[in-house]
Amino acid sequence: MQYREIKKTGEKLSLLGFGCMRFQTKLSGKQYSRLIDIEKAKKQIFHAIDLGINYLDTAYPYHFGASESFLGEHILCTPYRQKINIATKLPCYLINDKKSIEKYFLAQLKKLNVECIDYYLLHAIELRTYEKMKSFGIIEFMNKIKKEGKIRNIGFSFHGAKDEFNKIIDDYDWDFTQVQYNLLDEQFQAGIDGIKYASSKDMGVIIMEPLRGGSLVSKIPQEVKNIYVSAKEQRTPAEWALKWIADKPEITMILSGMNTMEQIDENCKILSTSYPNSMTEEENKKTTEVKKAYEKLLKVRCTECSYCMPCPAGINIPATFKNYNSYYLFSKSRAKMQHMIYSGFRTADGKAHWVNSCINCGKCEKVCPQKIEIRKELKSAGKVLENYFYKTLAGIIRTIS
Repeated sequence: MQYREIKKTGEKLSLLGFGCMRFQTKLSGKQYSRLIDIEKAKKQIFHAIDLGINYLDTAYPYHFGASESFLGEHILCTPYRQKINIATKLPCYLINDKKSIEKYFLAQLKKLNVECIDYYLLHAIELRTYEKMKSFGIIEFMNKIKKEGKIRNIGFSFHGAKDEFNKIIDDYDWDFTQVQYNLLDEQFQAGIDGIKYASSKDMGVIIMEPLRGGSLVSKIPQEVKNIYVSAKEQRTPAEWALKWIADKPEITMILSGMNTMEQIDENCKILSTSYPNSMTEEENKKTTEVKKAYEKLLKVRCTECSYCMPCPAGINIPATFKNYNSYYLFSKSRAKMQHMIYSGFRTADGKAHWVNSCINCGKCEKVCPQKIEIRKELKSAGKVLENYFYKTLAGIIRTIS
């Protein structure tokens, strides 16, 4: 396994990290075992650690709260604990007062069955959420638990707008961050510019959604298949996607939600030999062709440059078009769910801003480099992405968060 160092701390992490959100499931007696096939998950994690993976990534809500409990009872209580780092996340979206911060943190320590969490993140942060957490004293709390030895490294997973990322980075002495990045999301959210900025601060950069929830390896358009087949060296779609990310020297780790032995073996093999700046000119040309092929298939040729933002009506235009494209290219249900998240509650002000919020001002179209008829395309996107169920669900989530 290849390891990369976080300059700020000197710690070395395996290039491949194990995401604990997509374990195989089955029904059984206890709450968490109804959701997780314990024996299969144990074998897979132990196998991954034996292959050199030294980072397990979980979070409070994974497997409806069962992921942390599973790890605490079946993994972290074994000698394997000495070989791995455990990462989990504070559920900021559930916190509405200062006392709740410590309550959830102590609950996570208990569920994980550890005295110290190696990598602790503020979960799903954007600038609005971060400012809310600061008002509850999160900075003082993080400093306190780190000084007490209850956590070793502090970071955040980012789900906000591009212009918010650097502001959060500069506001605290973070050890690492976690961002979404893949072949199709080079400019999404933090994007490659954010990744480079975090790296310039000597922070660790951990990548999530490297295969875009499996979309880049499953429902592949024929046009993309033809490009892969034409390459001199034949590789799987997963190998192309992972090597493209690993080629960036700013990236410390790539998380993968693996749930079969075959996935673990394949990903370990790929990332054991994927070094920074090692892709050839021919290989980079092929990945560029793949990106362009996907772009030609898009319903809307949005490059997510965000020149159209902020929208006076609060609509997240780039995210809406991203999910509109995903609806036709990949998974309809996943696209609707993502649209609900970024339009229904994960917004700049925490309020819902659906497509019909558009005030028809046209400011977005005046600055769009792609000359997209944004108002027209937003209406088309709304017809397939929005319905009563998702709007109601978003309202419930806003209420409890």
